[in-house]
Amino acid sequence: MKLSEIDLNLFVVFDAIYTEGNLTRAGEIIGITQPAVSNSLSRLRNLFGDPLFMRTADGMVPTPVAQNIIGSVRQSLSLIRSSVQDSERFKPEESDKRFRVSMHDLNQAVTLPVLVKRIKDEAPNVSIDCYQVRRRDMNIELAAGNLDFAVDIALTPDPHVLQAHLFTDHQVCMIRRDHPAIENPLRLETYLELPHIQVSSRRGGLGHVDLALGKMGKRRNIVLRTQHHLVAPALVANTNLVMTATSQFARLVGETWDVTYFELPFDAPPLETFLYWHESTDKDQANCWMREHLTSMHQESAG
Repeated sequence: MKLSEIDLNLFVVFDAIYTEGNLTRAGEIIGITQPAVSNSLSRLRNLFGDPLFMRTADGMVPTPVAQNIIGSVRQSLSLIRSSVQDSERFKPEESDKRFRVSMHDLNQAVTLPVLVKRIKDEAPNVSIDCYQVRRRDMNIELAAGNLDFAVDIALTPDPHVLQAHLFTDHQVCMIRRDHPAIENPLRLETYLELPHIQVSSRRGGLGHVDLALGKMGKRRNIVLRTQHHLVAPALVANTNLVMTATSQFARLVGETWDVTYFELPFDAPPLETFLYWHESTDKDQANCWMREHLTSMHQESAG
């Protein structure tokens, strides 16, 4: 079948159904009626010779064929959107673009206050949606155009995902100022005995610090595990719990909470953070504008 014989709008419908799992909501997103969505789905089924979506109690569930092609469909749609955007000159003072950025709560706390202050006068109507996407889904979300950027540690390389180094930071031990075990410099024996908070988006597994300690045959005393960094300051300030965190985060917390921090009594690898974006948006003027702000603000902070 020739490409010229295929209605490319069908793939917009396909993407909407896959995303929403519901024909009515898919139609609302792209601005067509539910019967029109059903008609497009019927044409797609004839085109691929497959049901593509099965109706269940949980909504329209994609078949294996649909799962296999969604990545290519979303990447193609993203390239088309990018081509259209490239033809338009981005004017930040007039734009109402909404940037979608994936970053965890720690990077949000460090980055967003500076970023928003930096761009508010230049682009008063630009907005930002910030949330955390699972690392295993990040490349496909960037390719699909569901994300403009991701801010994270080093990820599995993808030839279609570009990156820029944002900053490098080292880890410290954060502790309340009147903690009974406080000492400077912090001894390794004391560090290992202290009750620790571990912050991780995963349900289990070791962190960078634990891997470094493991190489020494040591293990710290983790008594609380949580997924969110921003709950930790209150715990550290009001209990005997301590937390190993980046120095940047510890300094930020120290401005609000009665906590201090000490250098770790062992060598731990530095944490590097990168900015990621899809190659299809590399020349997009809006993407370039925001990318410049994100990279330069961290360079200025490091300087």
